[in-house]
Amino acid sequence: MHDIAVARTTWFSGLGRSQWRSLFAANLGWLFDGFETYALILTASTVLHRLAPGEPAGSVAFLTGATIAVTLLGWGMGGILGGVFADYFGRRRTLITAIVLYAAFTGLSALSWSWESFLVLRFITGFALGSEWGTGTSLVAEMWPSNARAKAAGLMQCGLGLGFFIASFCWYFIAPIGPDSWRLMYLVGVLPALFALWLRRSVPESEQWTKAQHHRKKLRDRAPGELTEGEQAYTRLTLRQIFLDPKLRRLTILGSVMSLVTTLGWWGISTWVPLYVSDVAAKAGHSASSWASGAGMIYNVGAIAGYVAFGFLADRFGRKPAVLLYFAASLVLTPVLFLWTHDLRIIAVVLVVNGFFTLGQYTWMPVWLPELYPTHLRATGVAFVFNAARFVAFLGPLLSGAIISRLGGYGVAATVVGLIYIVGLIVAPFCPETRGRPLPE
Repeated sequence: MHDIAVARTTWFSGLGRSQWRSLFAANLGWLFDGFETYALILTASTVLHRLAPGEPAGSVAFLTGATIAVTLLGWGMGGILGGVFADYFGRRRTLITAIVLYAAFTGLSALSWSWESFLVLRFITGFALGSEWGTGTSLVAEMWPSNARAKAAGLMQCGLGLGFFIASFCWYFIAPIGPDSWRLMYLVGVLPALFALWLRRSVPESEQWTKAQHHRKKLRDRAPGELTEGEQAYTRLTLRQIFLDPKLRRLTILGSVMSLVTTLGWWGISTWVPLYVSDVAAKAGHSASSWASGAGMIYNVGAIAGYVAFGFLADRFGRKPAVLLYFAASLVLTPVLFLWTHDLRIIAVVLVVNGFFTLGQYTWMPVWLPELYPTHLRATGVAFVFNAARFVAFLGPLLSGAIISRLGGYGVAATVVGLIYIVGLIVAPFCPETRGRPLPE
């Protein structure tokens, strides 16, 4: 009897197939995004050496940063437009479209014949990548009950770490094949297209979105003079509404600043983890490529744990305390890894802890952001906050690359960019605590 009573009070009791399928679909989409993202990080320098062989070593770091920056720029644009699309045409349809487009242009990246062509294809791939996260986040938030929503968000977000881990694992075996082995990594990215048919058949549309869309259509059928101010706001362009409403504007600005902290911090710092570790390994007489792949896997073991743990911590202590913990730990751990740790065995340990906080902190967005916006513009608000940061965050890899090319080391660049976490510690206390509250309608 005691076991039965405990089972009835677990956070996952009462969940049905529709909830688990929505989570699996969102996790899978984010896993593929993670694979694609980390494949770029792992292969960027190799690609540039093959497609731009005449460039000096100092320029390779800058061009690597530029390639990542262009991908982020496309990601930001596609993410915002994808959020708007999801609010008007549905979560499921947007997710399917994004996965198919991403798979197609990732595959085409393998056929790049010059650095310029690779850059263009990375921009378009980033555009498709950006549409997946906000859509999946909104779908999971609307399908899962309030007592399990944060935990589901953490499980969804860990797909990114799984994708990173799989990319590192694949590169460990693909890298030694030859100088053009990077092309195989991008061909693997075609596989997500195979899941689009399953997604269409097995994953239901959000009932909350369906009701909101029905209400929007009814209001649009009426004459504008018959609508109240609140009803008129309901029919406005979603991207416009998140800035017209004073409350939503404040939340959007605060969320965007925090998103910038997380995004610029990670892209401007952790992008260089494989290169930093491979440099240390080479100086110690070990295989640089093997240690670069191994570092990615070790780092993402910590990240996966950090993603999942954030959801449980946010439910136990609140969204705000969990975010502050992750920001503070990331601020401290950046110089610990890049400036003060030079032994490969110690680096392996620090990588796990660093990944737990610097990459694991991304979970605050799928946990917190859906609880700030009403259903009819939730995907737009969530996607804007998550992706708009990339219009500034793309400067992170450029700044780091410039510092590295001038000073010849990763430690100073990572530590300088890591100061951005101080901004997060200042801004987070001004955001509302939403633990235990239902989603706004």
